[in-house]
Amino acid sequence: MTAPVNDPQAKTPVWEARADLVVIGSGVAGLTAALRAQALGLHVLVVTKAAVADGNTRWAQGGVAVVLENEHDLDDSVAKHAEDTITAGAGLCDEVAARSILDGGPAAVARLRADGATFDSSGDGVLARTREGGHSAFRVIHAGGDATGAEVERALVAQAGQARVPVLEHHLAVDALRTPGGRVAGVTVLDRHGVPGVVRASAVLLASGGIGQLYQATSNPEIATGDGLALALRAGATVADIEFVQFHPTVLYTPGARGRCPLVTEAVRGEGATLVDGAGLPVMRGVHPLGDLAPRDVVSAAITRRMATAPGGVDDHVFLDATGIAGFAQRFPTVFAACGVLGLDPASDPIPVTPAAHFSCGGVVTTVDGRSSVPGLYAAGEVARTGLHGANRLASNSLLEGLVVGQRVAEAVAADLAAGLLADPARGRLPSWTTARAAERDSLQRVMSRYAAIGRDADGLAAAGSALDLSVEDSTLWTHAAVEDAALTVVAQALLAAAVRRTESRGCHVRTDFPSPSESWRRSQHIRLSPSGQPVLADPIPLEGVA
Repeated sequence: MTAPVNDPQAKTPVWEARADLVVIGSGVAGLTAALRAQALGLHVLVVTKAAVADGNTRWAQGGVAVVLENEHDLDDSVAKHAEDTITAGAGLCDEVAARSILDGGPAAVARLRADGATFDSSGDGVLARTREGGHSAFRVIHAGGDATGAEVERALVAQAGQARVPVLEHHLAVDALRTPGGRVAGVTVLDRHGVPGVVRASAVLLASGGIGQLYQATSNPEIATGDGLALALRAGATVADIEFVQFHPTVLYTPGARGRCPLVTEAVRGEGATLVDGAGLPVMRGVHPLGDLAPRDVVSAAITRRMATAPGGVDDHVFLDATGIAGFAQRFPTVFAACGVLGLDPASDPIPVTPAAHFSCGGVVTTVDGRSSVPGLYAAGEVARTGLHGANRLASNSLLEGLVVGQRVAEAVAADLAAGLLADPARGRLPSWTTARAAERDSLQRVMSRYAAIGRDADGLAAAGSALDLSVEDSTLWTHAAVEDAALTVVAQALLAAAVRRTESRGCHVRTDFPSPSESWRRSQHIRLSPSGQPVLADPIPLEGVA
């Protein structure tokens, strides 16, 4: 019997589609992969839970970190870019993977430009470059001043439209179909009204973005609820480095703000702005040799410490003094407009800023071409953990990773299909849709923000785990909100499981009860779900393909 379209408890699919590859997400990684896969002759379907251009990519301000030898100074190199990346990663980068992805950067950017993306140029016609935290050279190219992500997304959406890549907008991926042997063979989805359907496919690519909505304040849009990460865990995949959540040092502070906060790009500091406290004293003086351009984990932690001492009576934000930057409105139009909403003029007013959840350095464990530990399941972009970022992402490496791995994962899928390594979609079994176990979102965000943000300790992490366990309830509703809340809950539990065990401070993971790094912890923690659905530590699984 067909389920009524307005029944939020209906869990039997009422429609079905087929593809060679279904791509979950329409940001830089997903659209890059979809375009390349279609060019290789695969039948592709993109599933995105908002409009096609509404992902996190369009909010990226700073730029793309890449060394273009014919455009850049001779004293920079991909090797130096890799060195900066590995330094920022605080001992947990996979050096081979990092070098492989960064090596692919120049060609990926060249393809994007050839396909219509326009980057800012300097007066001599060479691409304009800026420098951001952790970089030893001016290698970050940008578009529209501080609207790089918007331009990248615009170009990719335009290409997808021209190529007639099929896209299901406002559809949320829920769970993977799996064969009796454990291979992934498609996904179940919900449309905006909660009507369930199924897409059968030999390969599923997760390109669903991050987990910023775990916290009360984030630079991420409302759709960043960890759906892809939760789907991967339920499908039997392992995740790693999930405890390393990068907090961007500078989002625009608005009293009482919740959800997505306007980002103040790191490039503002790259152009000379300085962080000062309520008394006008420099925040980064004596903290790090790079000062205001130290890696993001260092700057965020320094701001948090300074706010705790509350100089000048200000205890929930500091200030970014950009008054010395000429032509601020032209160089940073997005930031200028956001400041204008608050009645601020960066030419004369220090900008109030505070750290906010920004980027998940960990995710689904994959090779540099997107293969996960589960045959048929691939991941790219922020949802994936390739080994590039380690314990802390180097600024502006994320768009580059999406471009490079997005291209490679499409080629990996095509190769795996041709080699007969993937499942027959007809053999995929529908998951058992029963109840959604989830904590109430507002409570979850408050608990995670208080106990599992910047500065964690054993007591706080234990309190967060107990609070989550007590607030989890079963829901028979099957709506977008219910699925998102269930995803946030399992991701929060995985993060807490990893954070409580890592008894050191490293990169984005700061333990106030273990303030120093420990050599014995110079390793990643792998997590998967137990048969009862609880996140547990797991042994690393060797991945096939390019390492």
